[in-house]
Order: sequence, then structure tokens, then C-alpha cells
Amino acid sequence: MRFLILALFLSTLFFACKRTNQNGDGSGELILYNNPPAEGFNIEDSNPIAIMLADQAMNAMGGREAWDNTRFVSWNFFGRRHLFWDKAENKVRIDRDDMVMSLDMDDMTGQVWRAGEALQNADTVNKYLKSALDMWINDSYWLFMPFKLKDSGVTINYVRDDTTKAGEPASVLWLTFEEVGNTPQNAYEVWVSDETRLIRQWAYFRNAEDKEPAFVLPWDNYQQHGEILLSGDRGERKITDIKVWDKAPKNVFTSPEPIYKASS
Repeated sequence: MRFLILALFLSTLFFACKRTNQNGDGSGELILYNNPPAEGFNIEDSNPIAIMLADQAMNAMGGREAWDNTRFVSWNFFGRRHLFWDKAENKVRIDRDDMVMSLDMDDMTGQVWRAGEALQNADTVNKYLKSALDMWINDSYWLFMPFKLKDSGVTINYVRDDTTKAGEPASVLWLTFEEVGNTPQNAYEVWVSDETRLIRQWAYFRNAEDKEPAFVLPWDNYQQHGEILLSGDRGERKITDIKVWDKAPKNVFTSPEPIYKASS
């Protein structure tokens, strides 16, 4: 492991000095990032360039400390449902049609309401809580993926230089997964801008062995939310009503009252 870490540092140092200067002055300034990987991140099979690019993407969106300091976030996923996430407590509330689902993702307990009335049947409640977890896994990845490049079960590799569909030069990462999430067979290509180091495009593969992606979509229109930058623009698909909260609305996880009323 000591030799692996040394090789990682030396390779990253070389690549950083060669490619990361964004000022155009040839200085090749090296920046070290305080972005330790999650336990279970596959560092052995991830290459040093990809790890450095992941750190730079994190930094471009506000940095690891800003992400760790961001606790409450809400957003609307494609107009289908509204989510409120407490990162610190690992809780999520999802409003969808006349349903409200409040879930503690650590122990899979929670409450479900339909048209303001609490559901009582345990099997029915558990079914909806499981669906809430599935929604959160999907919807949060569409918004927060750049912060999760070094998560448990992830392997990242730099594969090539390329341009996005919009013509922006970028470095492309290849993401694969092992025993994580609902669909570990998925894979992604991620375009990291050479200029800004923001992620500007992704391609989704249903299976890592697929030759062609199921879709290629942009990551456009980054906006400041609290201490971090977030992009909700996926071309024809939009994540809207993104908000970072200083504190949670009262009873947000214990009442079906709409969030906008609870926050007033």
C-alpha cells in the first residue's frame, strides 16, 4: 500500500504540473486537495489521473469542506416529485402526487401519508419506504454525482481527451461500481472541463460492457446554492427548485404538511 500511495502521488504530481494550470501562464501550479476517499472506494483499480480530476471537480463545485458543511438540500426531480434531504441524519422526505414518504435511510423506518392521512398497514408502509429509497438513490445521483466520484464501491479511470457535444475540451472519466446502489452493473462516462474542471457532460451505460450509451446529456447552468455549485440542467430534462437550507422546516419529517408552508 505504501508503494501504491507513492506511485499515486508521483503520477498525480506529474499530471497536475502538466495539465491543471487554468491561468494559461505555464506555471503548472500544483494544488493539493483535502478530499479523502470514502471507505470502500476502489483506489487500487482507479488511476491517479482520474483521482486528481475527481478532486478538482469537487474543488470547482466548492470543495470538500463546503460539501460536508451542506446539510439540508431540496429539489424537484423532472417535475415528478420533490425531495428534502438531511445529509447528516441520512433522512429523506419525498412528495409525489398525493403521497408523502418520510424515510430514515439508516434503519429503513419512517412514515407514509396519502392525501394527508397516515398509512397504517406495515407491509404497505414498508413497500412505499423501499420505493422512496429507490427514488432517492436515483434522484440524488442526477444532482450530486460530482461529489460522489470517490464513494464506496466506485472505480474511476481517466480514459481519453475529448470534447463535449457543445465543443468544450474535456478529460473523460470512466465510472464503474461494485456492490453499491440498486444497479451496480451501470457505468458512466463523465466529461471534466479542461478550463473550469466542472463536469459538463455524462453518458449512461446500462451495462459496463455496452458499446453505446443509453443517453448522453449535458451538465449545464451551474448555480451557487449555499457554499456549493450545483447543475440542474440536463438538456431536455430539468432538476428545478434546488435549495440549500440553513435549517430544516419544522416537522418536515413528521408531518405531511407541504414544505413551502412548513418553512413560512
